[in-house]
Amino acid sequence: MATGLPQTGKLLLRDALRTLTAAADPALAHPEPEGAVRCYACGHRCLVRPGKEGICKVRYNDGGMLRVPFGYVAGLACDPIEKKPFNHVLPGSDIVTFGMLGCDFHCGYCQNWVTSQALRDDDAGTHVEPVTPRQIVEIAKRYGAPAVCSSYNEPLITSEWAMAVFKEARQAGLRCTYVSNGNATPEALEFIRPLVDAYKVDLKSFNDKHYRELGGVLENVTKTIPMLKQMGFWVEIVTLLVPGFNDDPDELKRMAEFLVGVDVLLPWHITAFHTDYKMSETRSTTVEDLLKAGEIARSAGMQYVYLGNMPGQLGHWEDTRCHKCGHTLIRRRGFHILDNRLLRGGMCPNCSTRIPGIWE
Repeated sequence: MATGLPQTGKLLLRDALRTLTAAADPALAHPEPEGAVRCYACGHRCLVRPGKEGICKVRYNDGGMLRVPFGYVAGLACDPIEKKPFNHVLPGSDIVTFGMLGCDFHCGYCQNWVTSQALRDDDAGTHVEPVTPRQIVEIAKRYGAPAVCSSYNEPLITSEWAMAVFKEARQAGLRCTYVSNGNATPEALEFIRPLVDAYKVDLKSFNDKHYRELGGVLENVTKTIPMLKQMGFWVEIVTLLVPGFNDDPDELKRMAEFLVGVDVLLPWHITAFHTDYKMSETRSTTVEDLLKAGEIARSAGMQYVYLGNMPGQLGHWEDTRCHKCGHTLIRRRGFHILDNRLLRGGMCPNCSTRIPGIWE
C-alpha cells in the first residue's frame, strides 16, 4: 500500500498518525480532574493525562480531549471467513478485513506484529493509507463479500473507526465482525453491540502470570467471554497452542472447563503455532500436540472443537458435525469448504437440529 505518510521511526510515525484522528466517543472517554481522561476502550481503563497516551500508544490526550485513530488502514484484505477464524458464520464466504495500528498487549509471538506493535518496534516498517468507510464497503461489494471485519491490530482500541465503517457496511446489508484479544469493558461492548454481529476472542492462556507477560490480565478476558454471550454477540474462541507456554494438559483442561461453563456449543478453535516475531526459539506445534488438546476439549464436553493451521493433516477436526447426531455437515480443508450439507437456517439434514451460528 503506497502512502505519503512517514513510515519509519516511532516518533515520525506517531506524529504523522495524529493527523488521522477524531475525538473519542463520550461512551469510551470520561473526563477526570486536571484535564485527564479515563479511557474505557479496553480493560486497562487508562487514566490518560494531558499530553500522554494510553498503553495502546494510539489513544492520546490532546488538551483534555481524548483523540483516537480515524480515517486510515494499515492492512486491508479480502480473505475466506474461515481464516479469521469463524466456522459458524457464513461458511465459504469472503470477508473484507481492515486494521489500523496499535495494541493493548505486546505478545512476543504476535503474527500481526507489523501492525499491532508498529509504535513499539521500529522493525515493523508499517505502511498506512488514508481511506473512507465508503471505500472499504465498496471493496467488499466489488468482491461480493457479505461481511467486513476489524482485525490485524486490536479492534477495541480503534472502535470509533470500526463503528464508522460498520455503519456504512450495515446500510449496504453486510455483516460486521471483530477479531479481538477479549480485553474488553462493558462500556466498549455496549458501544459496539448495535453494529457487531460476531466476535472472535483469542483466549491465549489460562495462567494469569502468562497473561501479564503479554500485557494483559486473565480475569478481564474470562469476564468478557460470558458477557459477550449474554449481550447476544455470536462468539467463537481461538487458542494458538504454543509449546511450553499454554500447552500444559492441566491448563488446557481448566480452559475447557471454563468454556463449558459458558456454553458447550461455543466453537473453540485450537490452532498451530509457528515461530514468529520474538519467539524464534520456540518449536512449532505438531499434529500430535493439537490432537491431544482436541481430545482434552472434547472430553470436557465442548461440542464444536476445531483444530487448525495444518490443513489436510487433522482429519475430521476441521469439519463441522451435528452436536446431536454426529452427522458431518461441513467438510473443510484448511480455509476451503469441500462440502456444505447444512439446510437453510442452519438445520442438520439428518436430525433437523438447528446448528448454532450465523448461516444467512
